[in-house]
Amino acid sequence: MEEIVRQLRSLLPFKAETVPGDIVLVAFHKENQALYAVVQDIQRDTSKRDPWWHLTLLFLTVPPQRAVWTLREPQFTGEETFGMGEEELFMQAVDLGQPPAPPPPKRGQSPATVLNLADFRKTPR
Repeated sequence: MEEIVRQLRSLLPFKAETVPGDIVLVAFHKENQALYAVVQDIQRDTSKRDPWWHLTLLFLTVPPQRAVWTLREPQFTGEETFGMGEEELFMQAVDLGQPPAPPPPKRGQSPATVLNLADFRKTPR
């Protein structure tokens, strides 16, 4: 699993933290595959003394599948791998970054206009 994690880290930018709304990559060692999920919620598991967390995940499969996994923070932030049954897994949020800002208009050029649905309704056909 260490080699898979090393390869993934060379291919993708990962985040150090994981928060609701993040997209995480989940890699399965035995099945030799990976998939994406959206973190929908993170809630503290109050039934345990140590800090464990319930992560509500929406796996981006066809059809999408919802699951709740109970993990420790190092497990869902990529600091350590973890096991479920016979499977060893790795999970970490992917840093998708901000979309690039549009370039400023060139000198003498007007800025790009925003399309408005009302403009189309006024145009005769």
